[in-house]
Amino acid sequence: MSSDVRQVLVQMFPDGRMDTANASRYLGCSPKTLAHLRCSGKGPSFVKPGRVFYYKTDLDTYINQRGRLRSTSQTTRSVGTDEGR
Repeated sequence: MSSDVRQVLVQMFPDGRMDTANASRYLGCSPKTLAHLRCSGKGPSFVKPGRVFYYKTDLDTYINQRGRLRSTSQTTRSVGTDEGR
């Protein structure tokens, strides 16, 4: 078993914004998954001044709100609830 850690580089504007491709890299999901989460209202907050952008602070909040799981059966719980913890 290898313990290699792969560093993923993301590009971010000086104000902390990332486009969908970079935000998905940051979260570790595909751009298509991020688009699906955006359309269903289950993803991180975003802004759309023409193109879709995500702020790093909103992505960090989204990660922290999801919490850590101990079982795959907990993945169906709602974001922001204590259900399944």
